[in-house]
Amino acid sequence: MQTMNEQPTSLPTELHRLLQARLRAEDGWLPFDRFMALALYAPGAGYYSVRSQPIGRMPSGGSDFVTAPLVSPYFGQALARSVHEALQHTGTQEVLEFGAGDGTLAKQLLQALGDQVQRYCIVEVSAHLREQQAACLQDFAHKVQWLNALPDTIRAVVVGNEVLDAMPVKLLHRVNTGWHERGVTWDAVAAAYVWQDQPTDLRPPFEVDGQHDYLCEIHLQAQAFMNSLAQRLQQGAALFIDYGFPAHEYYHPQRHMGTLMCHKDHQSDADPLSHIGRKDITAHVDFTAMALTAQQAGLHCLGYTSQAHFLINSGLLTLLENAATLERQQAQMLIQDHEMGELFKVLALGANAAWEPMGFVQGDRSHRL
Repeated sequence: MQTMNEQPTSLPTELHRLLQARLRAEDGWLPFDRFMALALYAPGAGYYSVRSQPIGRMPSGGSDFVTAPLVSPYFGQALARSVHEALQHTGTQEVLEFGAGDGTLAKQLLQALGDQVQRYCIVEVSAHLREQQAACLQDFAHKVQWLNALPDTIRAVVVGNEVLDAMPVKLLHRVNTGWHERGVTWDAVAAAYVWQDQPTDLRPPFEVDGQHDYLCEIHLQAQAFMNSLAQRLQQGAALFIDYGFPAHEYYHPQRHMGTLMCHKDHQSDADPLSHIGRKDITAHVDFTAMALTAQQAGLHCLGYTSQAHFLINSGLLTLLENAATLERQQAQMLIQDHEMGELFKVLALGANAAWEPMGFVQGDRSHRL
């Protein structure tokens, strides 16, 4: 029998030690958001601290998942048109990107925007990804600056592509009509981390119809991030691109298993308690919660739509007119409903006066948030 301190063979030693120490400090039970934060971001132990190349086109390259800028360079080129408009409209000359991946999107934006961007700041917690970004952006070294956290005052166009989904979430579980918070504990007999629920006063922000058992996420850390961003954004706008839904779809009675998903070797599963620290953990975004939090903190919701509508409104089809056949096929993945076009959404926020960005002139769904 393994004791509390003996580790499962699939778990990195340092991460196991940190989890055990945290469990002892928390009387043997860790809320899932704290577990997720350690599994992904624990310094020197979490997934983004030790995984050297999480993002890539194929698992043969050692990556676990792909993002839109790697699917097609036309993603960045179309997005650049909307960023260009936002820079002009808000009178700013700086872009601030959160979680810049391997630097591909930053490179696409810098190439397209040219002298319109005087400084490009990246907030990145992963040392490995910072190294990749620096290598990718060496031609723009005079413009790029890395930050460890949000600056106190932001006058820029903020870009976040697939950043909100990686923020730790709390898990709520309705069982026999009673709500519980789901957490993690250590089973010494099984020598494994296992689920354990505890009664809670927390509730989803949207009433879930029915009395059936129901598992869902709430996004308190992402909301705290939005609130912090809103307080700091003195001039400019923000564009967030991610997979998710408005609240009435997010908390649909039939979505009873939640949206939590893990990614490893370009395969997906819903078990964050296996291969801890060796795979990505994500949850779909509740865009209603993001928009309301930003509005309550003083920002305007400038638009909300599908990625397909946003990219088409931003000129993607015009950009593709002279593209080669293969390039067009790759770019189609960005806007096809069964690929990234419908599941991925774009939320635009603005400081100061409200205005209508080009990316939302058709298909805006702000009224459905």
